[in-house]
Amino acid sequence: MTSISLPRKVFQGVAKRTDMFRMFDRHAKRPDRFESDRSANYAGEWFEIDEISYSYMLDILPPLWMRGPIFAMREFMTGSVTSVFYALRIDDAVRYFHTYCDLSDPKSVETMRISILDRETRPDRAMSREERLEHIWSTTTDDYRGYAGDRWPTAMQGHRTVMLYGGSEGTFLKLLDTLSDDEIAAKLPVHLRHLPALLAA
Repeated sequence: MTSISLPRKVFQGVAKRTDMFRMFDRHAKRPDRFESDRSANYAGEWFEIDEISYSYMLDILPPLWMRGPIFAMREFMTGSVTSVFYALRIDDAVRYFHTYCDLSDPKSVETMRISILDRETRPDRAMSREERLEHIWSTTTDDYRGYAGDRWPTAMQGHRTVMLYGGSEGTFLKLLDTLSDDEIAAKLPVHLRHLPALLAA
């Protein structure tokens, strides 16, 4: 099955090895993990890593294939989706990225490369609402994120949730996609709260 998921940045900044391994399966707790092909959950996700992590992953197993500074892991995450690592020259510096590409689409690797270059060569630092939500999901521990279960209305079940602190009301769960701008700002690290909004990401 070819995924129709669009490339999307899921973490701001450069992920160190510990963060990288944690983000390899940001959807590990989804309730239907083993019930169906969930390629769309993964295909298109990408984030920046450091050179040490890139080299470590290159050495850990023989790659499925290697094309210059781009290589694919031979162990698939799900279906035809696997990790593809890139070393790309951007603004006179080599930067490193982990992505999930659906190899059933022969254009997926090149589409991802173009998307990363487009996103990372924009002149201003900005984040779209979707990037803010994905960063929150990526950096929230499993104890404070999850999926709406059978106590939620049927239309909301299976959607991602995060724990919020409501002051005197205590903590409560809210659907990730419905966070207000103030709630998003409160969940982001200080250095990301005041970045301008990106209207077209």
